[in-house]
Amino acid sequence: MRAGLPPAAALAALLHAAVAAAGAGSDVLTTVNWARQRGCHVSALRAPLQSDLKLQKAAGRLAAGAALHDALTAAGYAASQSSALHFSGLLSDSQMAGAMTASYCRTLTNPAFRDLGWERRGRDLWMVLAAPASMPTAAEAGAVSQRILDLVNAARRAGRHCGAKYIAPAAPLALNASLTRAALAHSRDMAQYDLFDHRGHDGSNPAQRVERAGYGAHRIVGENIAAGAMSAAEVTDGWLASPAHCENIMDARFTQIGIAYAASLKPDPGMYWTQDFAAPR
Repeated sequence: MRAGLPPAAALAALLHAAVAAAGAGSDVLTTVNWARQRGCHVSALRAPLQSDLKLQKAAGRLAAGAALHDALTAAGYAASQSSALHFSGLLSDSQMAGAMTASYCRTLTNPAFRDLGWERRGRDLWMVLAAPASMPTAAEAGAVSQRILDLVNAARRAGRHCGAKYIAPAAPLALNASLTRAALAHSRDMAQYDLFDHRGHDGSNPAQRVERAGYGAHRIVGENIAAGAMSAAEVTDGWLASPAHCENIMDARFTQIGIAYAASLKPDPGMYWTQDFAAPR
């Protein structure tokens, strides 16, 4: 994005005075927070942004030409929301604040944003504003599984298109403890060994893992996996948007489901998700 200088000299003078009042050593963080809290006409107070080292690295990668998602991934910052701004031709804090408040108040006043990183190169400035992703904890597993089950059963109840194929409404699935154990074992396996595959590191397939978890005789078994999603809604939306995963969710032959997730053990945070479907014999 490119932003020009503020059009009104009066606004520039006001911004200059306000930023100067923050201190002679005002910097990008001070200026952005002034714009976030006072420069944009908002009715609610916004918490000030905090400088974040990983976002500083991400901003540097943006300046080198990387896309925002790639820059965040390379910097190891897991974001639930993010936005990037690029300003060119700026010389002073007041000009920067004027450019931001003239065009980017919606981004600046987003209450979800908590962190800021920036990179100055000559007269150019790149900024990244972001909210860190909040990964569900083990203590939240029951609530997260129930939320996914509710979303899955809502889709089954309504019927839907999975790609070009329409699938009629189906009976709701019931959560099953054995299937949940199988799903948890595979999610942990993927997280531990940095795998993303239906085949476990020991060579096991979904049916074998379901049997190993004590499910018993079954007529049919299916599995959905996902990586990277950070919430029940995000992972379910992703599955429903994928024709093959959607067909598993909508398959009327399945009567029971197990749902589980595990956090990645890599330095970069992330989640691995598994749904195991089955019907007893």
